[in-house]
Amino acid sequence: MNMPVIILGAGGHAKVLIDSLLTASAVIVGIVDPDPALIGVKILSVPVLGGDDVVNEFPNAEILLVNALGSIGLPIKRKQLFDKFRGIGYKFVKVVHPSAIVASDVVLGAGAQVMAGAVIQTGSRIGINSIINTRASVDHDCIIGDHVHISPGVTISGGVTVGACSHIGTGASVIQGISIGNGCLVAAGAVVTKDISDGEKVRGVPAREFA
Repeated sequence: MNMPVIILGAGGHAKVLIDSLLTASAVIVGIVDPDPALIGVKILSVPVLGGDDVVNEFPNAEILLVNALGSIGLPIKRKQLFDKFRGIGYKFVKVVHPSAIVASDVVLGAGAQVMAGAVIQTGSRIGINSIINTRASVDHDCIIGDHVHISPGVTISGGVTVGACSHIGTGASVIQGISIGNGCLVAAGAVVTKDISDGEKVRGVPAREFA
């Protein structure tokens, strides 16, 4: 990481990312957030500078961005924020916590984030702007699409595919070889034992569709 960074968003996920970045000795210019009440507030000593328009004061060749907008449901707003700034030439840095274990051949897309204690095994690919959150496990030969949130404590067995803009809830498990479509929501604690089509929401053990 050879350029300073700006954090997009001042929520809980921002705090976790800032800790990871500071551990890696990154230079953090500040945080931007649309809430004017947060201007001047500091998160782990990093100040909130203002709204998203502040980013435009920095040439896109001289700054890197970190998308700190988390997601509880589908990560649509996170995708929109990423697309907004990528569309005007800004680049997003990959964030990998030093305690994460990432196999040497794993491919991480632009802006991917791998948080503390996460494990990603050989042959896997993680899409752009995706989160592999705290202590999540992604086993061998998995394909995680763009803008996906793999929540804390998720276990994904080998050969699983997760489509773009899907959210796998905290503590969920996905058995080997499963395909999860685009825009899917897997509820916390669910155990996925069969393929899930685009846009489905599932919960329970074993996981079943719900409205």
